[in-house]
Amino acid sequence: MTAVPVDTQITIPDLVRDPYPIYQRLRADHPVIKVASVGRILLTKAEDTKWVKDDPEIFSSDDPNTPMKRAFLAHTLMRKDGAEHMRERMAMASAYSAKNITQYWMPLYEKIADEFVAGLPKGETVDLFPTLAGPFAARCLAQLLGLPDASDDDMQRWSQTLIDGAGNFGWDPALFEDSDRANAEMDAYMDQVIPRHLAEPNPSALCAMVTADDPIALSQIRSNIKIAIGGGLNEPRDALLTILYGLLTNPEQRDHVVRESAWGDAFDEGVRWVAPIQVSSRLVTEDTEIRGLRVPKGETVMTVQASANHDEDIWPDGHLFDATRSKRPHQAFGNGPHFCQGKHIARRMLADILLPRLFDRFPDMTLQEPSLVRFSGFGFRGALNFPVTLK
Repeated sequence: MTAVPVDTQITIPDLVRDPYPIYQRLRADHPVIKVASVGRILLTKAEDTKWVKDDPEIFSSDDPNTPMKRAFLAHTLMRKDGAEHMRERMAMASAYSAKNITQYWMPLYEKIADEFVAGLPKGETVDLFPTLAGPFAARCLAQLLGLPDASDDDMQRWSQTLIDGAGNFGWDPALFEDSDRANAEMDAYMDQVIPRHLAEPNPSALCAMVTADDPIALSQIRSNIKIAIGGGLNEPRDALLTILYGLLTNPEQRDHVVRESAWGDAFDEGVRWVAPIQVSSRLVTEDTEIRGLRVPKGETVMTVQASANHDEDIWPDGHLFDATRSKRPHQAFGNGPHFCQGKHIARRMLADILLPRLFDRFPDMTLQEPSLVRFSGFGFRGALNFPVTLK
């Protein structure tokens, strides 16, 4: 059996800047390849990434080489499988229940959206990253998690610091110093707010965990909240700007989505096109093979859902944004036991609430210079700025 080939040319800055041409080449020539700079075997075809995510027996989430444990100062549920993973996942599941989403979170998020959209200045050119996408996601998430007094700025800073640490595949010590400080701040804040949840039960995730009949350990309660801060803020933030970029650079699709109120289709296509969480790691627990190549026990494979979502076997024109395309399953929110718990609430936040309100108030909103929008990120990807004229 042939060994997995090794690439020594692809750099992490290359992947941060623009990974999609690299993934297209790898899908065609080397869909299973070890990238030396990342220290992992990259899997770029949809069939392979789905198989790996669906089989935790061979491909364990407990990857000891991931920077996530160092960044979060905890062995988080994202790095666990089986009963241990399910116990921690279910500890806060009630906060994401359909009943709570419909009866509690959506009415609250509508008020938050109304406030943000009403505050945007008509006729002016503004950057929607700091004025809308970031703070809207932060405020909604703070309520959902049970961190009601956390400021928009703190939530965004904590999230980005954790993201930078979890994606620190180059093991830059400065990024871990930042995450250490953020961890201390989050722990201190949770210690302050937990007594309030014990005194006044509510639907939030933190309250659900601390008031459970058989609660998980405090260390894991904290790490659960931090995981949600890291992934739960950037997903709706980055998805919003990606969707807007796709619609505003494709006027016919924009007109169709507005006319048909096809906001759900726009959401699904946006997260497929540029997956907010681009890659995931899995530890190989036994000798196996992928596409006829030998993958030994102890190796780490990286499922590149960003690439899987552009796989020509499923989407011949996957590099294009097309909100009118026929629905097909994508992997932007993962699959298998670690399927993203917040998918449905993120979809409703944007498709049911924010996007319709934004286009209702600014029906002629324009992106004057699409080339000025800078997308960035390897582990997590989104726009860093979004200057639009609000008309």
